[in-house]
Amino acid sequence: MASEKWNNPIHVGFENTGARTIVGPMDALKCLADLWPSSRGLHYLKARSTCRAALDGRKTVEEARAEFVAAAEEAKLKVN
Repeated sequence: MASEKWNNPIHVGFENTGARTIVGPMDALKCLADLWPSSRGLHYLKARSTCRAALDGRKTVEEARAEFVAAAEEAKLKVN
C-alpha cells in the first residue's frame, strides 16, 4: 500500500527548506524523518505510527492524514 494517496494533498511550510507538498503516508513518513523540526511530541509520534499503520492497511490513509496535520500544527508549521 505504499502508493496510497490522500484525497487532498497537504502543503507544509518549513523554515529552512520552504514548502513541501505531502500526498500520502509514505511522503509523510519521509517528511517526519527528514524535515521535522523536532522528533518530540505526542502528535508527532501518533503521526509516525498512524502513517505506518496506513501503509500496512491497519488504518486508513485519511486517519494518517489527520494525524499528520495535527503533528504539523503541534510543530507550529504552516499547513494548508
